[in-house]
Amino acid sequence: MATITKRELVLRITDQLGAKGMIFTQRDVHEIVQSLIDEITESLTQGDMVVLRNFGAFQVKEVAAKVGRNPKQPGSKVLIPARASVKFKPGKEMKEKVATILQLIREQQAATE
Repeated sequence: MATITKRELVLRITDQLGAKGMIFTQRDVHEIVQSLIDEITESLTQGDMVVLRNFGAFQVKEVAAKVGRNPKQPGSKVLIPARASVKFKPGKEMKEKVATILQLIREQQAATE
């Protein structure tokens, strides 16, 4: 499985739009993608939930404080403070599409073992 970077995403979107007859430069698409990321981030920092229908929802949740262990000194306990964390809940359509690749994931895991 490949890792898709923002750059790769911009190239793919530019190509898809070009195939539909809509001509945007890579710079235009990059600005749109970056604006989307910035708006989602800003909304989350304001405590808002961001819902993109058929894709999913982003929400800030509190992760409670807990006691952990220092790997260099397993006998000592370390207090890990509470923090805010972004959680993503996929939408129904995304769940259904992603569920179809389970066999591919299993085959790749078996190949690496």
